[in-house]
Amino acid sequence: MLSGWLQIALTLLIVGAIAPFLGRYMARAFQGPDWLPERWLYRQIRHRTDEPMTGGQYLRAVLASNLAIGLVGLGAFWLQDRLPLNPTGLGAPNWDLAVHTIASFLTNTDQQHYSGETAITYGSQVGILGYLLFFSAATGLAVGIAFIRGLSGQPLGNFYRDLTRSITRVLLPLSLPIALLLLLNGVPETLAGPAIASTLEGATQAIARGPVAHFEAIKQLGENGGGFFAINSAHPFENPNNFTNSLEIVAMLAIPTSLIFTYGEISQNRRQAWWLFGLVGSIFLGLVALSAIAEWQGNPTLAPGPNLEGKEQRFGWAQTALWAVTTTATMCGAVNGMHDSLMPGSGLATLLGLFLQMVWGGQGTGTAYLYVFLILTVFLTGLMVGRTPEFLGRKIEKREIILASAILLVHPVFVLIPGAIALAFPEQLAGISNPGFHGVSQVIYEYASAAANNGSGFEGLGDGTLWWNLSATVSMLAGRYLPIAALLLLADGMAQKQPAPATSGTLRTDTFLFTTVTGVTILILGLLTFFPVLALGPIAEGFALR
Repeated sequence: MLSGWLQIALTLLIVGAIAPFLGRYMARAFQGPDWLPERWLYRQIRHRTDEPMTGGQYLRAVLASNLAIGLVGLGAFWLQDRLPLNPTGLGAPNWDLAVHTIASFLTNTDQQHYSGETAITYGSQVGILGYLLFFSAATGLAVGIAFIRGLSGQPLGNFYRDLTRSITRVLLPLSLPIALLLLLNGVPETLAGPAIASTLEGATQAIARGPVAHFEAIKQLGENGGGFFAINSAHPFENPNNFTNSLEIVAMLAIPTSLIFTYGEISQNRRQAWWLFGLVGSIFLGLVALSAIAEWQGNPTLAPGPNLEGKEQRFGWAQTALWAVTTTATMCGAVNGMHDSLMPGSGLATLLGLFLQMVWGGQGTGTAYLYVFLILTVFLTGLMVGRTPEFLGRKIEKREIILASAILLVHPVFVLIPGAIALAFPEQLAGISNPGFHGVSQVIYEYASAAANNGSGFEGLGDGTLWWNLSATVSMLAGRYLPIAALLLLADGMAQKQPAPATSGTLRTDTFLFTTVTGVTILILGLLTFFPVLALGPIAEGFALR
């Protein structure tokens, strides 16, 4: 038991030590002058990246680039059987699976309704999905930086410039050493077909492999989560040992934890950044403790001891519990164990991470969700004490509250409505493998993961059908682009406001009291909406085991 808790503590201490330094680096990376290769690139494409965009222009650039890349990727994916790098002769996917897969990787969700070994060619993995791993992460990071600038009263910047810097200054430089470390620890990187091995019985076996190391690095660092193999990071070719497991957890947490300090640097409010880091870290530690205790106690109806069902023995209960909470808190979606086998307490912890969306959160957008909660807290506390709500010297008015409320309503709408339809017609919408409380959790987790752009799942759900492919696609697209639109418009409005000088009546947002109120607001607004389904799912399942 003690060794498991020590593993968790050591991993989190490493993340805490890295975050402030990486946050300051990213602030300089996005605010500094162009590098020579970047200037050369901009000249080649004849684009003026030194001209800042309005919120509407930034949004149109995001949507246009994502649509273009998505259509090209979809066309290439449909033709994968005719393209190079297909050593096993795989065919083209069904149209609904192709649409779901491209939408999934385009939105940084990487929800997978297929098995990578038997459905996706090397050409698709590297040329299509591999590119989308960088592009989708860079899009989210660019939007997050633009939102921070807007809150701070600065112009939002230029999307194409931010997109380029996200890749060249953050994602590529960090993913290269991670890929090298994975390669040195046994993760394959080859374009050769499956290895043929002889078993002890004298039969032959084809062992899937491929260009995994570079794919795995950006998959973890960019909060993508889509595995090269069907069982994701539980596969020894994606995650061979305890060192790579800890490395991949740190990679998942590195950018989301650091972006809080990036905000502190850009807004010149480092004190508030530390308070927010402490707030989010406290919620995260609470979820980790809930999951770890549930897995350590195990299933009371079976033999005493930790719950080891669905877990890799090389990781054990502690690293699996930490990973499960981390992957849902950061919206990464990668798994090193099967979430369908988690105890109800762990299932509750993972669902809470998906529902809140700001416990570190997704690439760039998770940090933005945190500040949306801050804006609502400023508004509520301002009303309670009779002061004009202000954030960073700018008034919070009707438009900001409408946009902030819309951002928070998108998620429950595209989780609860399709979830209710699926639960209302279980025979027609086959796939639910558990008719009890766990079946409710399976369905809600599927749509919560899709709408939050996470991608993990309770994989007892048979989700490779037309209904699940298309309904999850709608949730993914809505959960990605509707909040991005509202976030950019909100940031643009804040950037255009004239700052008011601080007075004795100004509500300070960098104090322990305000941070505590923010935490309470997050828990109330984030959890009450989903409490009925939590009560029917993991909470009821937990009571049923006693």
